[in-house]
Amino acid sequence: MNNQNLEPMRHSCEHILHQAMTDLYPGLKRAMGPPTEDGFYFDFDPSTSSGQAPSTSSGQAPSTSSGQAPSTSSGQAPSTSSGQVYKISEADFPKIEKRMRELINKKLPIVREEIDLDEAKKLFADNPYKLEWIEQIKAKGQKATVYWTGKPREPGSDVDLCKGPHVESTDKVGPFKLLSIAGAYWHGDEKNKMLTRIYGTCFPTKEELEGYLHMLEEAKKRDHRKLGKELDLFAFSELVGAGLPLFTPKGTILREELNNFSQKLRLDRGYQRVWVPHIAKNDLYKKSGHWDKFGDELFLVKSQETDDVLVMKPMNCPHHQQIYASRPRSYRDLPIKYLETTTIYRDEKAGELNGLSRVRSVTQDDSHTFCTPDQLEQVVNEQVEIISTFYQAIGMKLKARLSYRDPNQPEKYLGEVSLWEKAQSIILSIAQKNKLDYFEAPGEAAFYGPKIDYMATDAIGREWQVATSQLDFVQPARFELVYADSDGTDKTPVMIHFALMGSLERFLSVFIEHTAGKFPLWLAPVQVSILPISEKHLEYASEIEANLKKSDIRVETNKDPERIGKKIRTATLQKVPYMIIIGDKEVESYTVDKVHKVSVRTLDGKDLGSQSLDIFINTLKTTIENHS
Repeated sequence: MNNQNLEPMRHSCEHILHQAMTDLYPGLKRAMGPPTEDGFYFDFDPSTSSGQAPSTSSGQAPSTSSGQAPSTSSGQAPSTSSGQVYKISEADFPKIEKRMRELINKKLPIVREEIDLDEAKKLFADNPYKLEWIEQIKAKGQKATVYWTGKPREPGSDVDLCKGPHVESTDKVGPFKLLSIAGAYWHGDEKNKMLTRIYGTCFPTKEELEGYLHMLEEAKKRDHRKLGKELDLFAFSELVGAGLPLFTPKGTILREELNNFSQKLRLDRGYQRVWVPHIAKNDLYKKSGHWDKFGDELFLVKSQETDDVLVMKPMNCPHHQQIYASRPRSYRDLPIKYLETTTIYRDEKAGELNGLSRVRSVTQDDSHTFCTPDQLEQVVNEQVEIISTFYQAIGMKLKARLSYRDPNQPEKYLGEVSLWEKAQSIILSIAQKNKLDYFEAPGEAAFYGPKIDYMATDAIGREWQVATSQLDFVQPARFELVYADSDGTDKTPVMIHFALMGSLERFLSVFIEHTAGKFPLWLAPVQVSILPISEKHLEYASEIEANLKKSDIRVETNKDPERIGKKIRTATLQKVPYMIIIGDKEVESYTVDKVHKVSVRTLDGKDLGSQSLDIFINTLKTTIENHS
């Protein structure tokens, strides 16, 4: 079953969830919830405003606090006292799932109906969340669409505001599972009431559901927050603030090695390093268009000396454009390619922060190219090559998403339609000529241009958006950037935004989970762990360590007075790629022939036997240099 057919099934399962919830918890108010890429969720207000669900009258399903006609079947909770707040937890999932299965087995029809707003207000009179949606529908001059589960307006039927789509009856919903529960603010705004969000998923077959649940279990083991703590990679501090990660020495090695590789690939193709400050006047972002689009996400900075309104930079492109604008440019200078790895800042909502995957300080390996229209295809082709080299080295398969404007919402985008269409045709041609595994996605473009977003598949089959190559015909014109063309006239350059990892923090959250912390040799914070069997072997271990460090191998010696078995276990838990065991045989060998020999063991437990330290070092250096 494709995603187009899966969405109606999951959407219907979500409706069955909230029908079951209002059966079991009378007076509970429904807020909202959509199907998602992996399942569905729904937000509930667990507080009640009436003593019990009202009784039904003949021929008409009355409104309840959630707009539902109460079910009379078994499983309904008794009436509640006024003002009660239900305490719902994952321990309640079995009874909720039982009620959902009862509704599915009834084979109830799911019926769409378009109604006028007055009737909608009557149906949902006791639900402020639905009434708010109705006011939004009214502001758009539209009618309300509802879906009934059961025959419309008959006792026992259920109704909710919804655009659809849905399957035709409850028995068309496949195997499902409720997954988790969390708090969520109404509309994601911390100033609004905290609601109870229930997540679930649904698949056409039991085998598909079980496969997905197995993947979730594997994902828990790979959770980057858990591994980040176990491997001592990063930390958070309440004194520093939410969403502001602190990287340890080991975590910083990961960041720096990834960034060094990213920069080298670009420097080799003519990119030049630049540097810009972390704050700017808000005038810069008003001119770029970011202030109107993202003003609520910006951190403001107060100056004691001037009346200027300053912001922590939310992106780097306007700054880089000012470097371009700092002197006259000729067509002979183009393309001009800038790169910078630097931190930007977004005032993300506290409820949306999540480990490294959603933070307030975002480090980007950012690049901006200014070129003529004729150079555009060449520049993006270079970026395709860079991306291919980088992601082959880290072992992740890529798919390209061609992100276009949504023709049905032109107000979301800046610039002329003809320029958008030209840019979109260019990236489609590039994808085809490079034989990328691609798909087209209207509505996924940035407000100033279409882009190629690269989706990486991790070790357990999940897709993540990583690199991006984005065309921009809008911002250079807004900043009045020009170059002198061969005919002596001023022309506006094309700007290409390019990020290889995007956000280093988010990339690390993906990469840590992809590898389960078992990093390739060139990235491992500790590449070799030296394990002396006893204290008398420490001197020789120190000699080995010194030789490895001279060759720029990252090495640690375990000097704890522990048995060798425990030292091996410690290195294994820290996922160190290679271990060197130092005992009597290695010390005696050096005493005889003055050649350093080591016994080598891999993280996977393979014994590589005794070998010359020089040969071992050369093997390591070759592997590291090849990023393999």
